[in-house]
Amino acid sequence: MTKEKQEREIVIKDNRVIPELFGKLDENVNIIEEELDVEIVLREGKLIIIGDGLSAELGVRLINKLIEIIESEKKLTKQNLLYTVQLILEGKEENIQDLLNDTVCITASGKTIKPKTLGQKRYIDGIKQNDIVFGIGPAGTGKTYLAMAMAINAFKNKEVNRIILTRPAVEAGENLGFLPGDLQEKVDPYLRPIYDALFDILGFETYLKLMEKGLIEVAPLAYMRGRTLDSAYVILDEAQNTTNEQMKMFLTRLGFGSKAIITGDITQIDLPKGKSSGLVSASKILCNVEGIDFVYLTKYDIVRHPLVQKIIEAYEKYENEGR
Repeated sequence: MTKEKQEREIVIKDNRVIPELFGKLDENVNIIEEELDVEIVLREGKLIIIGDGLSAELGVRLINKLIEIIESEKKLTKQNLLYTVQLILEGKEENIQDLLNDTVCITASGKTIKPKTLGQKRYIDGIKQNDIVFGIGPAGTGKTYLAMAMAINAFKNKEVNRIILTRPAVEAGENLGFLPGDLQEKVDPYLRPIYDALFDILGFETYLKLMEKGLIEVAPLAYMRGRTLDSAYVILDEAQNTTNEQMKMFLTRLGFGSKAIITGDITQIDLPKGKSSGLVSASKILCNVEGIDFVYLTKYDIVRHPLVQKIIEAYEKYENEGR
């Protein structure tokens, strides 16, 4: 038996939201119609949502939330649209306002950095409330970038005196010895993602000034041995490629007034066979230690190109079938 179609309407008070809401060549509206099984028509300054009772109701709730996002952000990205659809279908749309209101920092170009998913919001809250936080999840979930933004914000607010960013120089298909230059030049390619995030958030000139003063340090993990890191914001990136010994060494460097963020993806471990990942071990050893938080991000927190989520899903399916 076919469900009876209903019409619900939304009055559009500001016509400037229409282009963002509909998207290029009505791309956004097409996504909404397909996901919610509704039809959307613009008629005399009103949006008409046509569908069965539940679908029409979900459509109204979704459109109203999307309008809130457009009014706040001045734009509607495909990622924001798809994630909002997901929250509406799960009945979690009340959390959207929390995402819109939580600003981490402003970049040199004036871009506002905010958590874009509930997982990222949980990550940011964990960093605010704990001195050591592990951010574990797949590529594209914003683990390193958000940690960097939080570090820069803390530095600007004089909560710490310096920022230290480090990575293990693990070879993933390349041999470090064959790269040209001295040791710093050899490890720079491994640290490039950290540099890129710094340039984006701080701007190149500010970054250079802080580097010259020693207020920002970017170094391979081996440089951390024997040091005590006081009043510092320390970020260990690609932590899945640390050994147990390296992870313990890093965590015990933390001094007074410092905070450490450890990020990694346990599905992309490049260590030699027979070597255990320090990140995997730490998640078991330290999971019940007070003051340490573990935040697990998922494919639903990916904020890169929509294909990244599909790629991760395809690999997960392939690996599960191979077991």
